[in-house]
Amino acid sequence: MSDTVGSLLLDLLEWIGERDRPYVEVMDAWRTSCPRLPVWEEATDRRFVTQENRPGIGPTVRLSASGRAFLRQHRRSGMRVGEAVAP
Repeated sequence: MSDTVGSLLLDLLEWIGERDRPYVEVMDAWRTSCPRLPVWEEATDRRFVTQENRPGIGPTVRLSASGRAFLRQHRRSGMRVGEAVAP
């Protein structure tokens, strides 16, 4: 994953982490047809987000436990995505 995608992935996770988001809102803000910026695809492939259909609200996106853990690890340490942790 490139540094650009990694940084955008963290931004996406922070944004979704603030509150559950309607699926349509997430797609409007984060879906791209650019093959070099697969931010949404990366988040879903890594299972950092979950989707559920909530009665009266519709499809909703939220952080998964692994998404919250990834966000905590990379934002707290100040590490950039892709950097190795020193032994």
